[in-house]
Amino acid sequence: MTTSTTTDAQSPEPRLADSHDLIRVQGARANNLKDITVELPKRRLTAFTGVSGSGKSSLVFGTIAAESQRLINETYSAFVQGFMPTLARPEVDVLDGLTTAIIVDQERMGANPRSTVGTVTDAYAMLRIVFSRLGRPHIGSPQAFSFNVASVSGAGAVTLERGGQTVKERRSFSVTGGMCPRCEGMGSVTDLDLTQLYDDSKSLNGGALTIPGYSMDGWFGRIFSGSGFFDPDKPISSFTKKELHDLLYKEPTKIKVDNINLTYEGLIPKIQRSMLSKDKEAMQPHIRAFVDRAVTFTTCPECGGTRLNEGARSSKIAGLSIADTSAMQISDLAGWVRGLDEPTVTPLLDALQQTLESFVEIGLGYLSLDRPTGTLSGGEAQRTKMIRHLSSPLTDITYVFDEPTIGLHPHDIDRMNMLLLQLRDKGNTVLVVEHKPQTIAIADHVVDLGPGAGTAGGSVCFEGTFEGLRASDTLTGRHLDDRAALKKAVRPPTGTLEIRGASEHNLQNVDLDIPLGMMVVVTGVAGSGKSSLIHGSVSGRDGVVTVDQGAIRGSRRSNPATYTGLLDPIRKAFAKANGVKPALFSANSEGACPNCNGAGVIFTDLAMMAGVATTCEVCEGKRFEASVLDYHFGGRDISEVLAMPVTEAREFFGAGEAHTPAARVVLDRLADVGLGYLSLGQPLTTLSGGERQRLKLATHMGEKGEVYVLDEPTNGLHLADVEQLLGLLDRLVDSGKSVIVVEHHQSVMAHADWIIDLGPGAGHDGGRIVFAGTPADLVAARSTLTGQYLAAYVGG
Repeated sequence: MTTSTTTDAQSPEPRLADSHDLIRVQGARANNLKDITVELPKRRLTAFTGVSGSGKSSLVFGTIAAESQRLINETYSAFVQGFMPTLARPEVDVLDGLTTAIIVDQERMGANPRSTVGTVTDAYAMLRIVFSRLGRPHIGSPQAFSFNVASVSGAGAVTLERGGQTVKERRSFSVTGGMCPRCEGMGSVTDLDLTQLYDDSKSLNGGALTIPGYSMDGWFGRIFSGSGFFDPDKPISSFTKKELHDLLYKEPTKIKVDNINLTYEGLIPKIQRSMLSKDKEAMQPHIRAFVDRAVTFTTCPECGGTRLNEGARSSKIAGLSIADTSAMQISDLAGWVRGLDEPTVTPLLDALQQTLESFVEIGLGYLSLDRPTGTLSGGEAQRTKMIRHLSSPLTDITYVFDEPTIGLHPHDIDRMNMLLLQLRDKGNTVLVVEHKPQTIAIADHVVDLGPGAGTAGGSVCFEGTFEGLRASDTLTGRHLDDRAALKKAVRPPTGTLEIRGASEHNLQNVDLDIPLGMMVVVTGVAGSGKSSLIHGSVSGRDGVVTVDQGAIRGSRRSNPATYTGLLDPIRKAFAKANGVKPALFSANSEGACPNCNGAGVIFTDLAMMAGVATTCEVCEGKRFEASVLDYHFGGRDISEVLAMPVTEAREFFGAGEAHTPAARVVLDRLADVGLGYLSLGQPLTTLSGGERQRLKLATHMGEKGEVYVLDEPTNGLHLADVEQLLGLLDRLVDSGKSVIVVEHHQSVMAHADWIIDLGPGAGHDGGRIVFAGTPADLVAARSTLTGQYLAAYVGG
């Protein structure tokens, strides 16, 4: 037996299990994929490249990751699956060799005001336990340090059945929470500017109310006039203290007006319930403008913005409260935790320290645990999600990343590359959708999709190594070695935009003059204060149009035509040509197919199984009622127009019988940002991240302003598209506008007339202007990290 064992050890036979070293995809047809087949090596790093809209996300997220997650969900019982999201099987013939997929995408973390960096990474939960054990004075369990738990107490009689008898006993309870009672754990309180609600020189009947929708002609007028709490013909400035209180603050009260039972409620609780409790982005523009004018958010005076009550703030370790530690820069907090020597909680301190050091390792050491997640950029949110995976002991996992280098300075990209390789070297498969050559270069395997976007994409143009891609004749291969040259001459400034004493977040009392009439690029390492400087001191000024990274909102009924406002002139043109109402030419209004309500498909809910969407048999997916399609404009019906790509629609509305200048202007902007291939009626839910960013840019270009502020417009853009974007920015500046771009892309930096570099580091090591001048001067000086990387890029 011993001999046999020795022989086996010397000449092990290959096992069948060891042969499963590929993920095989055959016949993938999700979205625009054209029946493609690829083989991806396991335990290697594979990069997926191609222009925005070429099918990268459809292959990686919509096919490989989606099927892996669906199959895992199917291992649970039907009862458990009923509580999980339902996933349909992707359109693919064969998917073989899949492993458990973990998706680390760019989706912003929920902007719930109670969500912070500490809560989403569990670092704050661990910190609460530490303070409940070591904090002095001792105030209670970990929930005594939670800003989501209120302190409550109560007492009363309870009825019990005991020994066949009913007995009553007195019981009391108390919960010690950490929530600040004034702001309810939000850290800020909302105040309404009363001057924006009414004009006190007028009476209610004289039109004193300036709140949108609050007219004395309808039900509101009937309630106010008939309430009897005040005289509607008396100027509000003449109201007694009680009358003014009833107008503004009175709780809901039943009243009878003309024998009709109604409810009267003060203006402020009514506005808070009807407007302030809703998502501002989903409001109608005029209501959103009113909320912006009337509502001010101020730091809670009772807790100082810490969200915690006095008890939670009073318990301290080594002189610091949990509020103090949460506000510390994470890199500093990691050092503080390292200095705590308490054997009773050593395992907990080790786990907390490991989490905090992961933040530093991933380049987020400049954040603090009390930072609201809604304020994180897309790149910061993605790296925050990576925290829990870095120290995971799991192996043979497929990690799927969506442009992990977004929002990263070239210096930070090197660090991100090391983290991706670290995940791979632990025995995992890493799939990365990426545009930056700096990250594509570290891949073991590259899959290039294209050749174009939308219907012109969806094919595999190249599969192999990075060097092979560089030598190939694909669009990506041809542009891999593109290098933008420094301008020989920069534009002269036409004026300056002054910033004085900027101190938001980590800015250190910055004074700056931004030249106007030029293309200005603001750069610096992640966390150096770029967004704080520009969004805090420039955005919001008169004449400034800001295009930020915020996600565009829209359901499967929304499309480029509705989002950009293009559908309005089209519907009016159809209505005028046919002598009917414009509402007929909206699939969300009177013209909708009655069978599918204008959706184009019928959705069948199958409980815990994936729902089925079938094309509507009545309208055949055209979304409109049959009679509407009898109306034509320029020889086309409305469904045919919405099926046109932007380039075809430009020609259609540009001249001849269908000439519509208002539509042509919007279409020109869509073509300018590189979306000429998109069809007007394509649902927004099917657009890639890069396409949504450019759609937003095209929409904002229609706004009237003298200064355009763009926040990383190259996000999601292929190297070939960046060139087109630079051309667009040049046209904006040449037309007399000023363009300020927050950007890390070296080709955008090289193309600038003026560069403002912040740093030298992140967090409290940043927040200062380390360079302001022309790109040529920055390259010549090489005095900053940006200067060194830009010099290497342009070969200076």
